[in-house]
Amino acid sequence: MTTITTRTVQYPADGLTMIGHLALPAGVDRRPAVLLGPEGTGLSDVERRRADALAELGYVALAFDLHGDGRYLGDPEEMLARCMPLLADPDRMRGIGHAALDVLRAEPRTDPDRIAAIGYGTGGAIGLELGRDGVNLRAIGTVNALTTGRPGEAAHIRCPVWAGVGSEDPIMPPAQRDAFTAEMQAAGVDWRLTVYGGALHAFHHPTVDHTVRPGVGYHPRHAQRAWHDVVDLLAECMPVVE
Repeated sequence: MTTITTRTVQYPADGLTMIGHLALPAGVDRRPAVLLGPEGTGLSDVERRRADALAELGYVALAFDLHGDGRYLGDPEEMLARCMPLLADPDRMRGIGHAALDVLRAEPRTDPDRIAAIGYGTGGAIGLELGRDGVNLRAIGTVNALTTGRPGEAAHIRCPVWAGVGSEDPIMPPAQRDAFTAEMQAAGVDWRLTVYGGALHAFHHPTVDHTVRPGVGYHPRHAQRAWHDVVDLLAECMPVVE
């Protein structure tokens, strides 16, 4: 296993003090970088471990904060009260994404011309909004984030987009899939959609010890497949060159 280093990073966004998790690969040279967004519950050890795994593959990775002070919102009602207004406000999402992106770009190990956004749920929606805002990204990968943007803005996306969703996800039903793919297709985006048969919402996230919304559930096999799909997207769009 490659030796990596990690540290917390503090930065302002959305009127809050955000605390993210930065993971750096071995060496001193510049590397491609990944902005990693969490589900609506917020930053947890799941995303921190994913950032570490990406660093082991040779990427600089920043798992960013959604709710300030690195908070994780285990209460579904509290999470919805925070996330629903956020998801309805593209400019707020972009502000959170840009603030984290600035931190990632400022890291000396980051190659600023090779950055991808990978996100889950709300974190994935933020990655898509960065693309719709015309940010120079090499790839956007999302799971459970088939959100549509303001009319015409998807034409600003300048990179391939991969999206994954569970076939039984009631929060991202077939109508939402169709709206998302129609938006990407109309904008001329290089897009792909993977539907994981039998999977619910947040199927990628290991089982938690608190109450979750109906329609949420872990699917270990598809979780592993989705992770491989993310890694393959990064390898295709911005391979690590030693």
